[in-house]
Amino acid sequence: MSDEETSTPSAAEAANAWNATIIDEFRANDGKLGGPFEGSPVLLLHTTGARSRTARTNPMMYLHEAETIYVFASKAGADTNPDWFHNLVAEPHVTVEMGNEKFDATARPVEGDERDRIYAVQAQRYPGFAEYQAKTTRVIPVVELVRT
Repeated sequence: MSDEETSTPSAAEAANAWNATIIDEFRANDGKLGGPFEGSPVLLLHTTGARSRTARTNPMMYLHEAETIYVFASKAGADTNPDWFHNLVAEPHVTVEMGNEKFDATARPVEGDERDRIYAVQAQRYPGFAEYQAKTTRVIPVVELVRT
């Protein structure tokens, strides 16, 4: 056997493969997912790599409140922000897929009391988000996606 046949995928490779499966299911079912995301609001966020300039797509849960869309850079409570957050801070022009709709948006990090209120709403609806915040010392960023 070669090393390729016996090697275990890295965490990044495993995450990319998992994301690809979710993205395929999302697109095949007009944005509806089964499994652990069944019934949850999930969108696809397209960002541009800050250094590589490579197009990236990440599935994520969102909050749609009063005609405003928010996403959360939770990374399941890890001590670092997800790469997609770094990318959209560097290049805030993004594309969003929600259901069978695709649109351009500008990403705007939300801070202070507004961030705390929005995160609390998400954590109340989906308690996993409260667990993510409890696992880390960083303040999990909230990002508003403003249609352009």
